[in-house]
Amino acid sequence: METGCILVVDDEKVICDACSMILKEHGYSVDVRMTGRNGLNAALEGEYDLVLLDMKLPDIDGIDILREVREEHPRTYVIVMTGYSTVKNAVDAMKLGAFDYLAKPFEDDELIMAVNKALEKKHLVDENVTLRKELYDQFSFSNIVGEDPKILRIFDQIEKVAPTDSTVLLYGESGTGKELFVRAIHARSQRAGKPFVAVDCSTLSPSLLESELFGHTKGAFTGAVTDKAGVFQVADRGTLFIDEVANLSLEIQGKLLRVLETQEYKPVGASKTRKTSARIIAATNRDLNLMVADGGFREDLYYRLNVFPLSIPPLRDRRGDIPKLAYHFLHQFCRKTGKRIEGFSNDALETLVTYDWPGNVRQLKNVVERLVIMSEGGTMDLPYLLDHLQSKNSLVDQDVPESASELKARKKAFIEEHFGRIEKAFALKALKAANGNITRAAERVGMKRPNFHTLMKKHNISADEVRKARPKEA
Repeated sequence: METGCILVVDDEKVICDACSMILKEHGYSVDVRMTGRNGLNAALEGEYDLVLLDMKLPDIDGIDILREVREEHPRTYVIVMTGYSTVKNAVDAMKLGAFDYLAKPFEDDELIMAVNKALEKKHLVDENVTLRKELYDQFSFSNIVGEDPKILRIFDQIEKVAPTDSTVLLYGESGTGKELFVRAIHARSQRAGKPFVAVDCSTLSPSLLESELFGHTKGAFTGAVTDKAGVFQVADRGTLFIDEVANLSLEIQGKLLRVLETQEYKPVGASKTRKTSARIIAATNRDLNLMVADGGFREDLYYRLNVFPLSIPPLRDRRGDIPKLAYHFLHQFCRKTGKRIEGFSNDALETLVTYDWPGNVRQLKNVVERLVIMSEGGTMDLPYLLDHLQSKNSLVDQDVPESASELKARKKAFIEEHFGRIEKAFALKALKAANGNITRAAERVGMKRPNFHTLMKKHNISADEVRKARPKEA
């Protein structure tokens, strides 16, 4: 049976009784009001899915009620009821936002059909709004860990470009999380409720990639036993993310250029073109300018893609975010595995921050996941970290020490040279953001208060001095 809460507003008792009886038989919850004033108050104060509204009421004109209900409760649908002689008024009402109208006298089936249609549309719209919110929350900026000015600048740029249909080109090394930023753009766009489709150009041969992008018809080549839709068709009206676009052959580059210029493409083996309105967001870890100069990438396609460029910084260029990222992944994998791990020792955290991370955020995430899986609990210390950190030999450039005392001295010098300033700036930044409150500063960066306080003492940082240094409000 159908569900929904309906308000009937009509000054004729026979209409109210009939509508109430019929709708309740079909599982709807029904309230009745027989004056315009009572009906308006009920519609504004209650939580109704649908209002059946008579256009001719003794105290208030139905048009005025409709206008106020649609203004105050735009997600409440309205069906107006009117006599044959005033059908024009019903048309005017629909221009003001009424979903439909019923001409009196109407049959039971007409009533149920109109109500079902209105509530089906409402439920579909409400579901779409809910899905859009879930998508927005899932790919909100809070899920992209980072407070470095370079990252905050990207957030600002995304807010500006997302609502448009402009083509976006992301630059960034492998592992910087480009797809996460692309999904954030999609979630903030007018296309958020439409498909998001990603294709990686580095994983397919040119022939397979052409079929993947544009689709193919039955018999287009050996093995093409049925028609296949390409991602341009699947992503129609949504967002198409073309990752590693630099790997496209010159032939496919030409076909992609045509899509960008005309919104038309031709499936492999087809004789007719098809239209697509997919928004294109591309990404690359290579310098397309150099590729254009070397003849490996079409200049006209480059300018078509490079409408709104975004450059995602490598992790080594935002080292201040590494502690927060490390603790973010630590908590994430502790929840997944059910393990209780206190955190990283100071030495281990120092090593994480000074490491160059050639694999960027992806590599850091993988290392932390591996550490959690292998850990028996407690604290992640430096020897344990080095046992699981890939390419650990790249951490130092000097010759390998020959004794324990030399290793200790080398380590101390290395840390003081490369990490001291970063560590102090890290603690000061957290304290300033928390207005000198040590507890809030520790929570902000994902550390325990005693550990954060130890860090402050190490660098002679005073919370009082941080508070005093704040600019006074005018």
